Amino acid sequence: MLAWQVTETNTAPRLAHVVEPIPAEGEVVVRVEAVGLNFADMLTIEGKYQIRQPLPYVPGMEFSGVIERLGPNTSGVAVGDPVLATCTAGALAERITVPASRLNRIPDGMGFVEAAGFPIAYGTSHLALAHKARLRPGETLLVTGAAGGVGLTAVEIGKRLGARVIASARGADRLAVAKAAGADVLIDSDAPGLKEALRAEGGVDVVYDAVGGPAFDEALRATRPDGRLLAIGFASGQVPQVPANVLLVKNLTVIGFWYGGYETHAPGIVSDSMTELLRWRAEGLIRPHVNHALGFDALPEGLELLRTRKATGKVVIRVGQAP
Repeated sequence: MLAWQVTETNTAPRLAHVVEPIPAEGEVVVRVEAVGLNFADMLTIEGKYQIRQPLPYVPGMEFSGVIERLGPNTSGVAVGDPVLATCTAGALAERITVPASRLNRIPDGMGFVEAAGFPIAYGTSHLALAHKARLRPGETLLVTGAAGGVGLTAVEIGKRLGARVIASARGADRLAVAKAAGADVLIDSDAPGLKEALRAEGGVDVVYDAVGGPAFDEALRATRPDGRLLAIGFASGQVPQVPANVLLVKNLTVIGFWYGGYETHAPGIVSDSMTELLRWRAEGLIRPHVNHALGFDALPEGLELLRTRKATGKVVIRVGQAP
């Protein structure tokens, strides 16, 4: 079968013919229809992610498709089921083997492209805001990188949880996307004075930061007493250094959050979260935003969209022909 393969660290993936997978006990083979791209895919290829994949490997951490084959003693799913799932790697291939326990059935009315970009971005924002930061109705939430893959879902989920949402993003076009997702206040991240702008809005209770760098530092100083700051990622390339004296004086809490860690040590929490998110999607309470759906041979273009931060919402790679 065809798959994108990384053979050397910091070298672009190449299309290659690889051996088709065989499912072990409790596993299934899924015919992949679409794959959601994440900033973590790019970091893994560059050798900068917290998990290093043994070479050679097939990138791709979330996907949708159709169950094609069951391994021995595999129950709870059936051949032909449309499913979505996450994985540590391997999705950018025509077929993938995964444990049946990681699968979620795609709800009616949700296409494969939308489903492929759903679990990581929505799962990250839901667990970070509802479980870790315990965002409450009436609180003010700041989302940095608010038009990106995870940022846009944080805007949606923040509104769903009853917060007043301040969205920070680059330029009018990206801010318009955040506004359409429910943001109450818009701040151009290219404009100076983020701290002053946030203080003019009365400060914030929770910060959802996927950017890092100066934005985190300024948001820290505009966070109200007893506020919580979520470190989601560092798209700016700069990891903030947090001054403990500011935390002490304002009784602030800085919270690290990595979705992949929860998939490993608390899969039950992840499963419950995804069940609720898919219910919200089925009820029309959240509206996933796929900015680009590219062909299987256009992976380099998709990764470049992530690298240059030109996409809003999700970038998805079509592997099959389904919608």
